[in-house]
Amino acid sequence: MLVLTRKKDESIIIDGKIEIKVISIEENKVKIGISAPKDIEIHRKEIYIQIQEENRQAASGKLDLKDIANIFKK
Repeated sequence: MLVLTRKKDESIIIDGKIEIKVISIEENKVKIGISAPKDIEIHRKEIYIQIQEENRQAASGKLDLKDIANIFKK
């Protein structure tokens, strides 16, 4: 893992295509902005993990109608 220190309004560039910018720092929270091409998906990690789990369930054929209804509620 690469660890970088950035101040408010400073950025990092990934692969010449993705910019991650520190927008604000308040208390123990950092607000970041991400600029990336539209074909690159960006998710919070907890959402990404949930998507992966739902994909595994769908591929295994273990989803029932209740599970499918819950997916569409999100």
